[in-house]
Amino acid sequence: MDKRFLVAGSIFGLLGVIIGAFATHGLNPLLEESSLKSFETGVKYQIYHAFLLLIIGGFKIQGLKKLTSVFYLVVAGVLLFSGSIYLLATNDLTSFDFKSIALITPVGGTLLILAWLILGVKFISLKNE
Repeated sequence: MDKRFLVAGSIFGLLGVIIGAFATHGLNPLLEESSLKSFETGVKYQIYHAFLLLIIGGFKIQGLKKLTSVFYLVVAGVLLFSGSIYLLATNDLTSFDFKSIALITPVGGTLLILAWLILGVKFISLKNE
């Protein structure tokens, strides 16, 4: 088991449920349907990656001892990808124009893609037992 994966996964999961409930009950009357769908996309990806962190952290897979890069890529990717989506989707509710940070979303997505790529390459290189 890797505690850092488990802690990060549980925090992302917890926050994903809270943020998702807040969007459904608190933001639903305030946002346009397209903005609400965008917000929900951020929540989905956050929850998906929370599960990924919990799965990786819960198993001790021989040959996968050093997954530090995957951990940091997922954490940074979720923060940038989902976080920027949350800000952009609620842009009309604030006085700050979050459209200026719109390029952060694809950067976060790219970090998540890299994490999955590294994980896949590590899985391919595992020896069969």
